[in-house]
Amino acid sequence: MRTDLTGNVAVVTGGARGIGLTVAQALAADGADVALLDLLDTVEETAAGIADFHGVRAMGRRLDVTDQEATNAAFAEIGDELGVPQVMLSAAGIEINGPSIDVSAEDWRAVIDVNLTGTFFAAQAFGRGLLESGLPGSAVLIASMSGLIVNVPQWAASYNSSKAAVAHLGKSLAVEWAPSGIRVNSIAPGYVLTDLTRQIIEQEPELEADWVARIPQGRMATPQDLTGLVSFLASDASEYLTGQQIVIDGGYTAV
Repeated sequence: MRTDLTGNVAVVTGGARGIGLTVAQALAADGADVALLDLLDTVEETAAGIADFHGVRAMGRRLDVTDQEATNAAFAEIGDELGVPQVMLSAAGIEINGPSIDVSAEDWRAVIDVNLTGTFFAAQAFGRGLLESGLPGSAVLIASMSGLIVNVPQWAASYNSSKAAVAHLGKSLAVEWAPSGIRVNSIAPGYVLTDLTRQIIEQEPELEADWVARIPQGRMATPQDLTGLVSFLASDASEYLTGQQIVIDGGYTAV
C-alpha cells in the first residue's frame, strides 16, 4: 500500500491559514498537487508559495463555502486546471462564543452556515466529481472534540452543535458513497493554537491556562500535530477506514 500522494489532487477549504494551510503544505510534501479555497485575499499568493517550495502544482481561489453555486464552480475549475480532486480536507470554520441566551439569529446562522453547510457543499462538489469520473477518493472533514464534549469555561453551543453535525455528516456520506470507492472520515481535534484560538485567548487571556490544565499532555496542539493523521486518512494506507471520527486531543476527552 502506498502512503504518499504523488499523482493526486488535493483540495483544502480554509487553506490560506491555520490548520488548512499547514495540512495543505503537508499534502504537498507528500506529493499531491493542491488547490486552496479560502475567503482571504492572500490565497493565490499562498498557493504559489506552496508550488515553489514543494515543486508541485498549486492554485488558490477565493471562495465563500456557504455559496453552493460558487463552490461547484470552484471544484469544476480545479478539475479543469489540475485534474479531478481525489483528496479533500474541509477546514473552513468559524466560532462565536457567548452565553446561549444572548446568541443572535445572525450569529447562530453564521456558525451553522460556515461549519456545517459549507462543509456539506464542499463535500458534495468533491463527491460529484468522483462519481462522475468513476475515481476513488478520500475526504477528511474537520470536526472537533467540541462535538463530543461541552467545552468549559467558555460557552459555544452553536460551534459545538455544528461540529457534532459535521461528524455525523461524514458518517452519512461515507455509507452512501462507500460502494463507489469514496471514503469519508472526520477528525476531532482538541485545542489547537491557530489564529482563531489566539483571538479567543486575546479576549479572555485566562482561558489558555485553564485549557492546558485540562489536557493530560500538558499543552495545546499545533496544526502540525494533525498532519500525520490527515496524510494517513488521505492515502491508500487507510483504504478500509471510512465513516469514522478520530479524536486527536492530547487526552482531553479521555479524562
